Amino acid sequence: MSLLDIRDLTLAVADGTSLLHGISLNVECGETVGLVGESGSGKSLTARSVLGLLPSGARTTGSVVVNGIDALDARDRDVLAVRRHEAAMIFQDPRSGINPMRTIGDHMTESLRLCRGMSRASARERALELLTAVRLPRPEDHLSQYPHELSGGMLQRVMIAGALTSDPKLLVCDEPTTALDVTTQSEIVALLQELRDTRSMGLLFITHDLNLAASLCDRLVVMRAGAVEEHGPALEVLRQPRTRYTAHLVEATPSLTGALRGAAPAPPAEGSPLLLVRGVGKTYTPRKMDPVVAVRDASFEVPAGGALAIVGESGSGKSTLARMIVGLERADTGDITISGRDRTASPRTRGERRAHARSVQMVFQDPFLSLDPRISAGRAIADALRLHDRATSTDARARVISLLKSVGLDEKHATAKPRTLSGGQRQRVAIARALAVEPDVLVMDEATSALDVSVQAQVLDLVASLRESRGLTLLFISHDLSVVRSVCEVTAVMSRGEIVEHGPTALLLADPQHPYTQRLVASVPRQLNR
Repeated sequence: MSLLDIRDLTLAVADGTSLLHGISLNVECGETVGLVGESGSGKSLTARSVLGLLPSGARTTGSVVVNGIDALDARDRDVLAVRRHEAAMIFQDPRSGINPMRTIGDHMTESLRLCRGMSRASARERALELLTAVRLPRPEDHLSQYPHELSGGMLQRVMIAGALTSDPKLLVCDEPTTALDVTTQSEIVALLQELRDTRSMGLLFITHDLNLAASLCDRLVVMRAGAVEEHGPALEVLRQPRTRYTAHLVEATPSLTGALRGAAPAPPAEGSPLLLVRGVGKTYTPRKMDPVVAVRDASFEVPAGGALAIVGESGSGKSTLARMIVGLERADTGDITISGRDRTASPRTRGERRAHARSVQMVFQDPFLSLDPRISAGRAIADALRLHDRATSTDARARVISLLKSVGLDEKHATAKPRTLSGGQRQRVAIARALAVEPDVLVMDEATSALDVSVQAQVLDLVASLRESRGLTLLFISHDLSVVRSVCEVTAVMSRGEIVEHGPTALLLADPQHPYTQRLVASVPRQLNR
């Protein structure tokens, strides 16, 4: 008997819309099965059915059997037993999966005490072991912190550690490495492989990173529009795809040797660079902890129309530096200049804030937190247009539809609220809203990390087109070196708040000089390119 056996699963929501069409797959003990496909293909919905996490009013047929228990027909207490002892899930968005009002220690020890009967001291000791296993730098300090005090990558590691507290037989992973840098991703993948092998644990692994799928998964199930498009041994599916859809996904996957998207950049114009950063530093003093230097003496410049990538591990200071450039944080030291105007101090008046926003916009890593859950996607974009006088009330809707289409969405998404959209769709809305203002500098903080490869390719082509047609200047923060290779001419590598290496992207990735950069490049999975 398979550890997980899904047979002919169909699912329709309350209004009669059918979302899954006859899904069949299985996972054996000690095996990793990957689910890949575009955003909205039904991957997460299929995975959530394993734990009975279905939409309200959903109607299903078929079966989802987890270690002998059918999660679709079981009684509530049996489904609870599946969640407590048989299967656990690592969600894509750690901030929506961890209670922001409770500490990391509370999150980690609750199930250990309630489900496994551990004492407070034993639960704390086990929590520290698991946080250490997922490579959090200061486990004891993190137990007393709240989710907002951790970076996205650090919080994802907490989510992974929390899922392991029940010692599950089946681990369902929904994009668990999306927010992680390449070195941490490599460590987490090695950890998951070790857990699988030592415990004969089964893994159902959702990802849009086909190189990662090739390196981790034994078999792949390719999904499209709620149905299985193709399945088979992982390397066979990816290297010899039988359908055009799978071939399209493989072709859209960036590589470390790929070409730069768009036309070759024009030589920098004479004069001052459009974005100039000199000696910028930022130090935080968390509760009951020593001061933390987030950024130390960062300096670089980006010419008009240029693209600079900032790469590094989670917690290296990339996002803090970006937030200072956008004006969401105030630098302790140094100077930031955009279009010849000093932007070091935070804007004070409404007019200054609007002027700064018109010159530089940011697309955040987490689209769910950057969009108002109470208003539709179209309203979010229209409000940005009206605020900055980019459209009148009469033509705002036409501009909204045009912007949505430019990022791969269509008119029906204009009325959708964020909670009804997939993670990738939410991120595309956030990108469209940032582009609505037509900024001189676009800061993208892990903005493509939640996107599947085909949509990611579409968005990156869009950015390349905007750079070519409007001279858009780009600051691109990412942990995906393959994406960086295809987008930016120049790259800066950050480690522990410092820029340790800086230079042309192609040269830096082909012949890294700093040991830290060498480790980053060596951690990139490359099975598809062999």
